Amino acid sequence: MKILLAGGAGYIGSHTAVELAQKGHEIIIVDNYSNSSKKVIDRIEKIISRPLEVFEADIKDKESMQPIMKETKPDCIIHLAGLKAVGESIENPVEYYRNNIDTTLTLLECMKESSVKRIVFSSSATVYGEENPIPYVETMKKGNCSNPYGWTKYMMEQILEDAACADKELSVVILRYFNPIGAHISGEIGEDPQGVPNNLMPYIAQTAVGRREHLTIFGNDYPTKDGTCRRDYIHVMDLANGHLKAVEYAENNKGFDVFNLGTGEPYSVLEMINAFEKASGVKIKYEFGNRRAGDLPEYWADSKKAQEILGWKAVRTIEDMCRDTWNWQKNNPVGYA
Repeated sequence: MKILLAGGAGYIGSHTAVELAQKGHEIIIVDNYSNSSKKVIDRIEKIISRPLEVFEADIKDKESMQPIMKETKPDCIIHLAGLKAVGESIENPVEYYRNNIDTTLTLLECMKESSVKRIVFSSSATVYGEENPIPYVETMKKGNCSNPYGWTKYMMEQILEDAACADKELSVVILRYFNPIGAHISGEIGEDPQGVPNNLMPYIAQTAVGRREHLTIFGNDYPTKDGTCRRDYIHVMDLANGHLKAVEYAENNKGFDVFNLGTGEPYSVLEMINAFEKASGVKIKYEFGNRRAGDLPEYWADSKKAQEILGWKAVRTIEDMCRDTWNWQKNNPVGYA
């Protein structure tokens, strides 16, 4: 199948490109490199031992996307493009709403013009909001999100559901990610956020390699066993495999469907630091700071639906996640720079 990855040079996109290519799919990457590096393309090609078809474009720019869609004629779109930091979305809400929602609208318009009928969308556990009990299940009510990033995902899901309702030939698969970490086992590609990391694992890794003086833990007074937030962390290659399963599902099923992708086993910030220290042999210097706006105390996934329908299950352990993160970071201390 010919698959276009919108935002394919990013952290999740690059690992998904490797997974799909190694399973025989033809990959097209479109990215404007606003939160990624052109060097990622060379790394992907090195892993898969063949060249990729790559276009530099802003996904929300329809004039740029129309000729790409007409030229490549993809069978399926994987929509990974968008801004993704919770804290940053609170500081810059308008930028998040404009960028994230416009990318989705542009892709749907271009898909209609080019008769593309399959799309897999990168969503988030943040759509479950603040009121649902844990673990999160796909049938739970969405909304009451704690930050603008979550609301953009909520709105984009609604847009895609309405599009599928209007076009009975359309296949829309929503993947609600929990907390992707880790890197490809080769150490060639991994997470390389620009500026100060917003997520825990790259912050730990950059502290371990000496790029950051110390790690700041946002809050130690949450109602959890050690006072720090607990999250469901999933290896990025397990997540990439989830996209493979979703593409296969979209090929044979029309309509709209949603799947959680998580392990179902949460870890606290302090547990993650301890696991990383064991994997790397490096002591992580940290200090406690104030709670960060938009953070929930804890949440994790119920992923039984993905296992039963997609045949997908996370298989990599927290030790694998920490080991592969450290392998990437120690071999690329300044990321792709």
